[in-house]
Amino acid sequence: MTENQTITVLSPRPRADFVATDFVNNISDRALSYIRAGYPVHMRGPAGTGKTTMAMHIASLLGRPVVLMFGDDEFRTSDLVGASAGYSYKKLHDNFIHSVLRVEEDVNQRWLDNRLTVACKEGFTLVYDEFTRSRPEANNVLLTILEEKLLALPTARSGDGYLKVHPHFAAIFTSNPEEYAGVHKTQDALLDRMITIEVERLDDETEIAIARAKSGLGQQECERIVHIVRDFRELTKSSITPTIRSCVMIAKVMSVQAAQAWNKDDNFRQTCRDVLLSRLSHGKVAPLELSKVETLLDDLIDQYCEGPLPDDRLPALSTDDDTIAAA
Repeated sequence: MTENQTITVLSPRPRADFVATDFVNNISDRALSYIRAGYPVHMRGPAGTGKTTMAMHIASLLGRPVVLMFGDDEFRTSDLVGASAGYSYKKLHDNFIHSVLRVEEDVNQRWLDNRLTVACKEGFTLVYDEFTRSRPEANNVLLTILEEKLLALPTARSGDGYLKVHPHFAAIFTSNPEEYAGVHKTQDALLDRMITIEVERLDDETEIAIARAKSGLGQQECERIVHIVRDFRELTKSSITPTIRSCVMIAKVMSVQAAQAWNKDDNFRQTCRDVLLSRLSHGKVAPLELSKVETLLDDLIDQYCEGPLPDDRLPALSTDDDTIAAA
């Protein structure tokens, strides 16, 4: 932390390209009811299920400014709460009477609040993304915040040794399951203070709507792409399964190339191969097995993409790198 550090607070504006299907609304409605009852929400699920975007959408519905944090293995408690950032020094020379010189010096330790303290003090909504990537000892400070509504503060911070949490403070956490690499096991005491919503794979209606919103492709083209990716995911059972991101990647490339999602379009077939086969762990797949997977993918393309489709494409709503519009 530096003396010039600033905390970025996000405005609670819903995304223009957010896809709100029945599947998505069910999750957001449940989360809002838990938060309004006074409980933090924990959205847990594998990569590509849209947990982060969903968390930001729920935060926007609460209507309060949002403080966003990302879990980090290097985090210490000070990275959440704040820390000393040097000293402020003041010296006064009083020589109003030329024969009398009075000198006063005052040195004070300078303290800077970090994101968690700002959110608790101002009543902002905290979105703590992938919080299990931070070490449990760094997250211990959350225990009293979520239960007693008190933030314990170091003695270096002026004032009382604790901060009463603002009544409008809300917290939304996201995480991958604990068997994923690079995450820490969460304390039972912390999980016991939050309500966990298991975010599984999106349904086909939602995936199709997201692919169309992000690429501008026609409805039937997006249906074809999503069906290929979903069947490929189920049939291969790869250690790294393709997600909605794969659907959006293929759809966006089709839009840029002005290609079509049908089996006679070589660009479409090659894009499906590049996106989907790359999801396999090639170091663990024998060449013979990989050849079978390639044949399987070709069969899926032929099955779902026979014949061209009418052009009912829409202007793409977004060209940013965030490929998940539903969560």
